[in-house]
Order: sequence, then structure tokens, then C-alpha cells
Amino acid sequence: MTNIAILTGRIARDPDTRETKGGTNVTGITVVTDRPARDKDGKTYKDENGYTTKDSEFHRVTCFNGLATTVGQYCSKGQLVSVQGRIHYTQWEDKDGVTRYGTEILADKVDFLSRGNGSSDDNHNQDAPEID
Repeated sequence: MTNIAILTGRIARDPDTRETKGGTNVTGITVVTDRPARDKDGKTYKDENGYTTKDSEFHRVTCFNGLATTVGQYCSKGQLVSVQGRIHYTQWEDKDGVTRYGTEILADKVDFLSRGNGSSDDNHNQDAPEID
């Protein structure tokens, strides 16, 4: 049995990087993908400018260790990325005792398909890994 997820999309907001109490680096990103919107008959349709209308989906992606460091350092909002990983489901109780559910992609690989803005310094991502 296999659990593989592959996404290609743009990063919706700058990465959120943190370190666990055990010293593990964790970076979270949100990747936006889109697909053609369909009407009640299942047909795609165009907007007033003649472009096919799209439905967007937002995917939570979590990276660990070295991948977390690289993604946190070199990725930024709007950057095009390809993510490979596995789907992970979580369940927890909130402070009011309500059971909540979540879904995320635990990333094994993130490919940079465009350059991001990089960190807030002035090097404009010059040290980022090369794009294939």
C-alpha cells in the first residue's frame, strides 16, 4: 500500500519556521493549487474576460529537519513549488472539548520551480539552490 501526494502550486504566505522542544526544525507552508471550476452540469465556464474560471484549494504542508531549514530560508509567498510527500490526518480535542480533524502533507521533497523573495536581507535569494 502506498500513500504518496504530489502537489504543484504557489506558496500562499511566507513559511512559518519553529523548533520543537526536542530540537527538531519544523517549517509549515500553505500551497495553493487550482483546477477548472465546473457548473451544475459538470462543464467548465469562462469569466467575463474569457478566462476559464478556477477553484483554488489550500494545502497545509509540513517539512522537518534539513528540509524545514531550506524551505524556511529560501521559500516565500508567491513562489512556485512542487511538493512530494504523504497525506497525514490528525484528530484532537480543542479547549471546549470539541473533536477537531486536520489534514496535511508531510513533505519528503520540495522542488523550487521559481525563485522566491528569500529572507528579509538584501541578497535577494542569491544563495538559493539552483533551479533545474
